[in-house]
Amino acid sequence: MATQRGVLALDIGGTKIAVAMVTPDGRTHAFLSEPTEKHRGPDAVIAHLFDMGRRSIADAGLGQPLAVGISCGGPLDAAAGVLTHPLHLPGWIDIPIVSMAQHEFGVPAVVENDATAAVLGEHRFGAAQGTDIALYLTLSTGVGGGSIIDGRLHRGAAGNGGEFGHITVRPGGRDCLCGRRGCLEAYASGSSIAARAADLLAASDRDSSLRELPVVRAEHVSAAAAAGDPLAGELWSETTDLLGQAVTDLVNLFEPHVVVLGGGVTRSGAQLLDPVRHIVRTTAMAPAARATVTLAALGDEVCVVGAGVLALDLMETTRV
Repeated sequence: MATQRGVLALDIGGTKIAVAMVTPDGRTHAFLSEPTEKHRGPDAVIAHLFDMGRRSIADAGLGQPLAVGISCGGPLDAAAGVLTHPLHLPGWIDIPIVSMAQHEFGVPAVVENDATAAVLGEHRFGAAQGTDIALYLTLSTGVGGGSIIDGRLHRGAAGNGGEFGHITVRPGGRDCLCGRRGCLEAYASGSSIAARAADLLAASDRDSSLRELPVVRAEHVSAAAAAGDPLAGELWSETTDLLGQAVTDLVNLFEPHVVVLGGGVTRSGAQLLDPVRHIVRTTAMAPAARATVTLAALGDEVCVVGAGVLALDLMETTRV
C-alpha cells in the first residue's frame, strides 16, 4: 500500500513557532512547537523554523511535502507572499516568507493570516464543520480573527480582513500595538492580561498570590482567579466581560452559526467560555443570540492544521 503524502505546515507566532506534516484527512504528524525567541530577529527565527520543518518531515515518514502552508499574524500580503509588518514580530518588515520557503523546500508555498488559517482549519476539520457562517477569534500573544461567509473563507479586499482584535471595547483605554487605544487585543490577549496584572500590582498594595511570582502570565491570572484571589478575579472578570461584549457585537453583525475561540488563553476552558456565552445569550439580538460559542476543536494545533489546509488547497489548485 502506497504511503500517504502530506504537506508541511508552519506557524509563526509571537510566542511560539510550530510545525507539522498534515495529511488530507486533517491529521498532524511529527508536530513540534518551540519558543519563537523573536528577540533574535527574523533571519534567526526563520532559520530555526525551517530546521524544525526539516525535522518534522524526517520524523513523519511521509516523504517530501507536496506544498508548504504558512500561518502568521498580520499585517501581511498573502498574494505577494510577504510578511509586511506583523505587529507581534517587531522588526519583521517585508519578509518574503513564501519565496524563502519555496527555495528551502523546493515546492510551492502559501502564506495566510494565522487566525484566517485557523478558521479554515476549524471549518474543514473542527468545530465549524458543516456551517455556512463561522467566526474564529484567537486569544494568544495578540487577538486575531477569521471568518467563513456563505461557506467560503473571507479575506477582505487586501487580504487582511477579520482583525477582530482591533474592535474598540474601551474608548480611550489601554494602548494597543496597532496604534489605537482600547482595542480588544489590549485587554483579552495573553500578553495584555499579564501586563494588566503587573500594572494592578504596581499601583496598589493589595494582597494577591500573584505577588509571589517572579513573572506573571495570563495562566497565572486565571488560576489565581479560580482559586478565589480577589485582585485576579476582578481582572479576569473584566477580561471575560469585554470579550463577551466584543463577541456579542460580532454575533449581531454577522449572525453566524458558530463562534470558535482558540489560542493559549482559552486553555482556561469553562472559566473563559461560560461567562462569554452568558453575555452573548443574554445581550445579543434575536435570533443572532442563538449562535453557538465554543472552543476550538483542534486545540493548540489549530493554526498548524489551518496552514496545512492552505497547502492542501494550493496543491489541488496547482495540481502538484
